[in-house]
Amino acid sequence: MRRTLSTAVALTVATGGLTTVLAIGGPASAAPTPAADVPAGMLAAMERDLGLTESQARQRIADEAVAAKTEQQLRKQLGAGFAGAWVENSALVVAVTGDREAAAVRAAGASAKVVERSAADLDSTKSRLDAKSGAAGDAISGWHVDAKSNSVVLLAAPGATTAAAEFIRAAGVDAATVDVVTVDESPRPLYDVVGGDAYYMGGRCSVGFSVVGGFVTAGHCGTVGTPTQGYNNVAQGTFQGSSFPGEDMGWVATNSSWTTPPLVNNYAGGTVTVTGSAEASEGSAICRSGSTTGWHCGTLQVKNSTVNYPQGTVYGLTRTNVCAEPGDSGGSWLTGTEAQGVTSGGSGNCSFGGTTYYQPVNPILSAYGLTLVTG
Repeated sequence: MRRTLSTAVALTVATGGLTTVLAIGGPASAAPTPAADVPAGMLAAMERDLGLTESQARQRIADEAVAAKTEQQLRKQLGAGFAGAWVENSALVVAVTGDREAAAVRAAGASAKVVERSAADLDSTKSRLDAKSGAAGDAISGWHVDAKSNSVVLLAAPGATTAAAEFIRAAGVDAATVDVVTVDESPRPLYDVVGGDAYYMGGRCSVGFSVVGGFVTAGHCGTVGTPTQGYNNVAQGTFQGSSFPGEDMGWVATNSSWTTPPLVNNYAGGTVTVTGSAEASEGSAICRSGSTTGWHCGTLQVKNSTVNYPQGTVYGLTRTNVCAEPGDSGGSWLTGTEAQGVTSGGSGNCSFGGTTYYQPVNPILSAYGLTLVTG
């Protein structure tokens, strides 16, 4: 199967299966209360980029916070019958492999979609593609599990159908489980990028989120031992961890001249106080902060994407339809006040739209044993 995807819109795939639409929380539940503590700069960006009123933006944040919690509960409850989840019109849809699991989803107040393959099946297919990433070639920009289509989506350049088929064969996966999508994009790390405040290390990148003892950022911004200077060119710290390619994660230990409050620059004259790092569901609204382009918002499209950068393959990134430009790498991604990740790379720009990937923040914290600073 072959289809075309615009780099500026979310994945939308029509598939078969049983869908029963119910509001999150069940018919007897009251509607979620609109989120109160949402930074003004984030609301303004959501209004501009998502076409929402302030009230709609607050309500969406509240609805999607409920969806994220429900998804995690059902993921554990359904086990091998879980096949993925996403938010659609602020309602949670959960894909499952049988009618019994569908009944459990509906009982939790979400919508159920019965599909052929479980999340574990799709993850296995993706893992086999990951294992053969060296055979992907420049015509293939990445691949990821797409819960909506119940397939693994392979992103290929126009005219690269043969190259995609050869890669699928080389990986030894069932071609029926892989959906080749034509995209006009060539992801690249955004070296001259700032998400929060700028920092320098020969080039320029951005602070992602404060952790105890320093901050997290993109791994492609520096290697272990690379010294950094802050936005004011004062000596700031040293990279203590860095991984790229493979992952795009790093962290900098700061010196005694710097403190690490739980803040992100909103580029509207204020800051956002980070309260945690609860992972948002696919389909949720998400916003990015960068010193080159300021606040921009869009949709979290798919998680666990594999991206084939010129420098090497990176696994486990999250794909969005939010724009970014050079100068935004390492920067902060948030849903409400929850930290989501740091800018990795992408294609396009903020004049014409684009696709941007971020490295999720929780794997960074886990890999380096770090503690997120929250307010």
